[in-house]
Amino acid sequence: MSITVTPSATAEIKNIITAQQLGDDTVLRLTILGGGCSGMQYSLGFDNTFDPEIDARYEYDGVKLVTQKKYDLHLEGTTIDFMDGVNGRGFAIDNPTFPKTGCSGCCH
Repeated sequence: MSITVTPSATAEIKNIITAQQLGDDTVLRLTILGGGCSGMQYSLGFDNTFDPEIDARYEYDGVKLVTQKKYDLHLEGTTIDFMDGVNGRGFAIDNPTFPKTGCSGCCH
């Protein structure tokens, strides 16, 4: 699977882990919450569990990323970045495989 975690994202993740004094077993877990009119919804959070039966584990410059294996196809080509600028500060997840789409009126 191909997920990219940018250098600015890995630096910020390391800063948070250090500031919150999280343990060496801490991983960043990426999950998919669902879809709909606004496209895929993602969640990032710190965790300290890893089940090799259901989870895939990747490492980027010392940052451990975990996601469920069932998400592999959906996350192909995804980039996790950290933005800190005039328009805001936070993590951004870009998935070119499943771009955001407009509402087609399916719920009306």
